[in-house]
Amino acid sequence: MRTLRTIAAIVTLGALAWWAAAPLVKAEGTPRLVPPPAQDESAKEATTETVVVAGGCFWGVQGVFQHVDGVASAVSGYAGGAKDTAQYEQVGTGRTGHAESVRIVYDRRRIRLGQLLQIYFSVAHDPTELNRQGPDVGPQYRSTIFPTSDEQARVAQAYIDQLNQAHAFDGKIVTTIEPGRAFYAAEGYHQDYLTLHPRQPYIAMFDLPKLEALKKLFPNRYRADPVLVAQTGM
Repeated sequence: MRTLRTIAAIVTLGALAWWAAAPLVKAEGTPRLVPPPAQDESAKEATTETVVVAGGCFWGVQGVFQHVDGVASAVSGYAGGAKDTAQYEQVGTGRTGHAESVRIVYDRRRIRLGQLLQIYFSVAHDPTELNRQGPDVGPQYRSTIFPTSDEQARVAQAYIDQLNQAHAFDGKIVTTIEPGRAFYAAEGYHQDYLTLHPRQPYIAMFDLPKLEALKKLFPNRYRADPVLVAQTGM
């Protein structure tokens, strides 16, 4: 959990020390462009779809997808546990079953699930880290896809299998697929966090590099102006 105490500790250690240690912490998580999915959603008339993904701290994951063209909204929240435990302090214990997650609503005429997952695996997080991402440790930071349809589940599983067979990463992908789980929006102060706090040490060290990777690896998908919860609502 990124409490004020955790953030203060980062500052106390000094930015230089943390930058020096970051390559050791995130060596496996260096952004890389993975191959596009061989299978994707079928064509249909629906204009919008929803998928929920988890991959460590939701601040950075939300920030990435808010800058993806074709995404209509990206809301930080919790998925995998019960409604009455969908609160930041409780989720931070690692005992609720929840993962910090992001609900993505996307325009299927402009972007497909497979393309979103390519970004998810390439820059949003490291799918080979089990129950952690960088400095954040616990099952609440697990790599998980929460599909909202059988088709999404099939596309996600096929893509994971494809990337593992291609040895796209140095380690095996540990991303799980958890269908049928409800999503609960996080507290308001967690929404649009990357945009509102770009100089916060955690954001600067671990999340802003993801945006730079998105711009570099997916220039045709990157949008400079993020789609914010302040504009779209939760």
